[in-house]
Amino acid sequence: MELASAVSGLIRAPDPGLLWSKCRIPLLDSRSNRVSVGVGRSVKEMRDARRIASFVVNASSGGAEMETLVVKKTGLRDFKVLAGRPLPFGATACEDGVNFAVYSGSAEAATLCLFTLSDLKENKVSEQISLDPVVNRTGNVWHVFLQGDLKNLLYGYKIDGKFQPEEGHYYDYSRVILDPYAKAVTSREEYGVLGLDGGNWPQMAGMIPVSDVEFDWGGDLPLRLPQKDLVIYEMHVRGFTKHDSSKVDFPGTYIGATEKLDYLKELGINCVELMPCQEFNEMEYFGHSTAMKGKNFLARVNFWGYSTINYFSPMIRYSSAGMSNCGHDAINEFKTFVREAHKRGIEVLLDVVFNHTAEGNENGPILSFRGADNSTYYMLAPKGEFYNYSGCGNTFNCNHPVVRQFIVDCLRYWVVEMHVDGFRFDLASILTRSSRLWDSINVYGNPKDGDMLTTGSPLGTPPLIDMISNDPILRGVKLIAEAWDSGGLYQVGQFPHWTVWSEWNGQYRDIVRQFIKGTNGFSGAFAQCLCGSPNLYQAGGRKPWNSINFVCAHDGFTLADLVTYNNKCNLANGEDNRDGENHNLSWNCGEEGECASITVRRLRKRQMRNFFLCLMVSQGVPMIYMGDEYGHSKGGNNNTYCHDNHLNYFRWDRKEDSSSDFYRFCHLMTKFRSECESLGLDDFPTGDRLQWHGHRHCAPDWSKTSRFVAFSMTDKVMQEIYIAFNTSHLPVTVSLPERPGYIWEPLVDTSKPSPYDFLSDDLPDKPTAIKQYAGFLHSNLYPMLSYSSIILILRPDPESLL
Repeated sequence: MELASAVSGLIRAPDPGLLWSKCRIPLLDSRSNRVSVGVGRSVKEMRDARRIASFVVNASSGGAEMETLVVKKTGLRDFKVLAGRPLPFGATACEDGVNFAVYSGSAEAATLCLFTLSDLKENKVSEQISLDPVVNRTGNVWHVFLQGDLKNLLYGYKIDGKFQPEEGHYYDYSRVILDPYAKAVTSREEYGVLGLDGGNWPQMAGMIPVSDVEFDWGGDLPLRLPQKDLVIYEMHVRGFTKHDSSKVDFPGTYIGATEKLDYLKELGINCVELMPCQEFNEMEYFGHSTAMKGKNFLARVNFWGYSTINYFSPMIRYSSAGMSNCGHDAINEFKTFVREAHKRGIEVLLDVVFNHTAEGNENGPILSFRGADNSTYYMLAPKGEFYNYSGCGNTFNCNHPVVRQFIVDCLRYWVVEMHVDGFRFDLASILTRSSRLWDSINVYGNPKDGDMLTTGSPLGTPPLIDMISNDPILRGVKLIAEAWDSGGLYQVGQFPHWTVWSEWNGQYRDIVRQFIKGTNGFSGAFAQCLCGSPNLYQAGGRKPWNSINFVCAHDGFTLADLVTYNNKCNLANGEDNRDGENHNLSWNCGEEGECASITVRRLRKRQMRNFFLCLMVSQGVPMIYMGDEYGHSKGGNNNTYCHDNHLNYFRWDRKEDSSSDFYRFCHLMTKFRSECESLGLDDFPTGDRLQWHGHRHCAPDWSKTSRFVAFSMTDKVMQEIYIAFNTSHLPVTVSLPERPGYIWEPLVDTSKPSPYDFLSDDLPDKPTAIKQYAGFLHSNLYPMLSYSSIILILRPDPESLL
C-alpha cells in the first residue's frame, strides 16, 4: 500500500490520443510538473522510479501499453519526450513527432541537442535532452521520441565515453556531432565563405524532418535505360554553370544545371555522372592554404568534393536556397534536377566516396563518425592508428556489420527518396577489404577454419558487395566500381561483381592513349578495347557494357591537354608540382604548351578527333568528361581538385565560339553511335559479324611494330561499316573489303578540316566532297594520312544498276 501511495501521483490512466499510431512509444510529458527525469537526477533514482511505475501499471492494467513517466521541459518548445525506438536510424518524421536513433557501441552517455537556425549560427545549443541509458538505449542504439512541433529545428548529439585514441576511442562530450543518418546538413550557407567566427569548421547540425513536407515528382519513374545504350557525361554540379558565360539565373547550383539539361540532350548524353554532391566542406583546406601562398598560388578549396562529411545529405551550398527551410529546399532542388533530367531521357548517377571521410587521421576533426563510434566506422591498427588505403588519412570500415548496413541504407535512400539511377564508387577496391576485427563469427555467425584475416585483406566475397549486389532495390540500378585504391589493390577485370557491377576500365584508357599516340606493341590490345575488353570481362560472365570506357576523367589531363602537354603544370596547387600523376601517357604533338605552330595545332585537333571517334565506336559504355566536347584546357594541370575558378568551370563562351568546331564533331559522333545497332551490342562481337583488316582487307597485322587497326561490322541499320585507325607517322593507302554491287562511302575522316571531318547529311557540298574520293573508292581503296581514323559506310553502287 505504501508503495502504491508513493507513486500514485506519478501514474495516470492511458490516454489513447497520446499513443503514437506508427511507433507506439511510451510517453514522457513535458507539460507536467510531477517528475523531472534526466535533469539533476541520478541514474539510480530514475531507474527506481521507472521500476516502481512499471510495477503499479502492470499490476493495475495487466501490462497494457501506456505512458509510464512524465518529464518537465521548459525553454525552446512545448513538446513531449518519449522513450523512442531504436529503428530506423536517424531522425524519422512520424504522425505527431520525430523519432531519433543513433548507433554508438562504446558510449557511456548521450544527449540530443536541438538548435534554432539563429542559435546555430552563433554556435549556441538551444536545448539539450539527456538520454537515459535504461529507457533511451536498446543494445548499442540510443533513441528518443519528441512529440510536438519541431519544424525549423536542427539537431546533433553529444556522446560521452572514453577518449583513448590508442584504443580507438575519440569520445568528446564538449563537441556536438552530426548524426551519420542526417538527411540535410546546415552549417555555412554561402559557398567559399567562412563561418561567422572566421573558422573553416563551424558547428554543423542535421535537419529535423517533418511529415507534411512532400515533393511533387510529377509521376516520375525510373528510366531503366539499357546500360549498353548509355553515353555517360562526368559532370561537376558547380563547375557546369558557375562561369559567367552560362547565363543561368543561379550559377553553380542544381537549378543552374537543370537549365542546361537541354544542352546535354542535344549533345547525345543520356546519363550524367555527378561528381560528389553529398555534403562536404569546400573550405577544409583553408587553414593550410594561407601558409602556402606564393607567386603561382591560387586560393585553394576542396572543389571536387572527395571528402564526405555526410552521405545522406545533398551538398547544401550547391542549392540556390542555401539553408532555407533548414535544408528542405536544397533537397527539393536536387530532386528537381533529377526529375527534369528524367523528363529528357537522362539518367542520374552519383559519384559516392565510401572509402574515407572528411575526418582524416588522428589529427583530423571530430565531426560525426569519429565522435559516434570511431572504432566501428574506421579501420584501425592494434594501437588505434588509422589504416590509410584511401590516401586521405583514414579508411572507412566498410565490411563491418554496422557500417555495411549504413552504406546499404544510404544507397537505398538515394534511389527511393531521391530517384537516382545508380552510383559510381570512388576507390571501390576498399569496399572489398576485410573490416577491423574481421572474423567469420561476426560476419557469418559461425567459425570457419582458415577464415581469420588481418584488417584490410582483400576478400573474395566481400559482405558489403554481396549485400548491395543482392539487395532487391539496389540490384536494379547501375553500379560502377573504380576498381583500385591507394593501397595498391588493383581489380580492373576482377572486381567481385555478381554480374551486376561495371568498372571504370582504366586499362582501356591506358591502351587507347598509347596506341593513338603511335606507341609500338599495342595493336592487339587496342583491338580488345574496341571489342569491349573481352579479355577482362568475358570469362567472368560479364558483357561489353560492364566496361565503362574513358580516355579522360576529372582526375588527369583533359582531352585538349592530353595532346598539348607532356608534363603536368600543377604549381598553382601549392605543392611544388609534386601532386598529380606523373605517368600521363600524353603527347604534345611536337611542341609543349598551347603556344604552338599551326602544323602542331592541326595535328592536335586530329588527335582529339581520333580519341573521341575511338570512344564512340568501341563496344562498352563511353564516358565523356565535362568540357572535353569543346576542347576545355586546364593549362596542363592534371590535379585541379583545389580550384574554384576557370580551370574547373565549363566555358560556355568557348563552346559557342564559331571556331570551336570540335563540338560539332562530338555531337555528330554520339548521334552516329546511337544510330548504329552494331556499336552497342549485348554481347562481345564474334567473327560472324566482325572482320579484322590491315592495309589489305582481311589481312590484319598484330605485330609489335603495327600501328594500324581496321575492322568491318555488319549493321542492321547501316548495313555494314568500315573503321580504320592509322597511328603511324606515315600515310597509307588501304584496300577495302570487296562487296559486289556496293561501294564504300566516306563518312568520317579525322585528317580533314571541319566540316569535312564528318560528312553529315546537312552539309551542302557533301556530294562534291564524296566525289573527290571516287577514283579511289571505285578501286576499293582509300588514302589515309598519318595519325588519322576513318569511318566508311556501305552503299548500293549506282553504276551496278545500269
